Amino acid sequence: MASAKKPSPLKAPGVTNVDPQVLASSLKEIDFSGSATEQVMALNRLREDGVISLYKSATAAAGSGDLRSFPVSLQMLESRSGLTSEKLGIGAEEVSLDDFKYATLWVTGGCSVIGVASLAFLPENIGATVCYLVALIPVLFLGIGSTAPAAIAGAIASIKGGDNSGISRVTRVCRHEAAHFLVGYLCGLPVADYSTTEEDIPRVEFHDTTEGPVTSQRELSDDEVNSLAVVALAGSVAEAMEFGSAKGTNSDLMSLATIFKRSKTFLGAAKQQDLTRWSALTAYRLLTANKSQLDKLVQAFEAKRSISECIRMIEQYK
Repeated sequence: MASAKKPSPLKAPGVTNVDPQVLASSLKEIDFSGSATEQVMALNRLREDGVISLYKSATAAAGSGDLRSFPVSLQMLESRSGLTSEKLGIGAEEVSLDDFKYATLWVTGGCSVIGVASLAFLPENIGATVCYLVALIPVLFLGIGSTAPAAIAGAIASIKGGDNSGISRVTRVCRHEAAHFLVGYLCGLPVADYSTTEEDIPRVEFHDTTEGPVTSQRELSDDEVNSLAVVALAGSVAEAMEFGSAKGTNSDLMSLATIFKRSKTFLGAAKQQDLTRWSALTAYRLLTANKSQLDKLVQAFEAKRSISECIRMIEQYK
């Protein structure tokens, strides 16, 4: 008797025999603001009961082997995925030094014009007060820029709104963050934070391990490094796949560097570069195999859905 052919571990199996209402209600019962351990236990129970199937599907525990790293050269990365350092945006900046320079000139020049105009056209006392207050703005701008440049960079990026390709920042960030969410879920990482405020684009952060955040005394195992590295690069890979190039890579690379520093196994420069390429390739394979889930999840992020609704999108659609 011929044995049944084992399905590819990369192919998204989806949920075919679970009532969508059962799926939705089961996920709503999970407290995603609770501890990492409670999240993992709850999702594991749903997986064992057959309610969900994609959770942890990329891990060795699911028989996948996707997260066992292997040497990947630049040529292999490009030939198997079409990804290059240029497409991934490595070394590129969403906000350049010229942007900071022009922003400083606009703030200083604009405040100078307003200050002079207030003295010329407003009553003496009011004009002097307005001029004084406006004169403080460039000082505050420079002070914030020197102590918290990321805040200025974020403001500039929001004002710019899009890039030369005409793609809006919201569109990019939603796909970027949705890819982090999807791959983190496939790797079985519990959610540490998910922001869905009216002002912010939804963003997701994961716990370092299934037990919760890693303390300074606790180093990361090879499997943990592999999982976190793939999740870290998933956003940039998703951007490159959809838009031809990524814009939010620098923050992902900073996260990746932090992960490497926590590794229990020493990772030299050559090993880090190799692991970075492997992470990009693995993220590409997972995102490609789960393309329909990613597209649905992007829609959920754009609509600022809850964590349980986002997971439902992943599990219900294939």
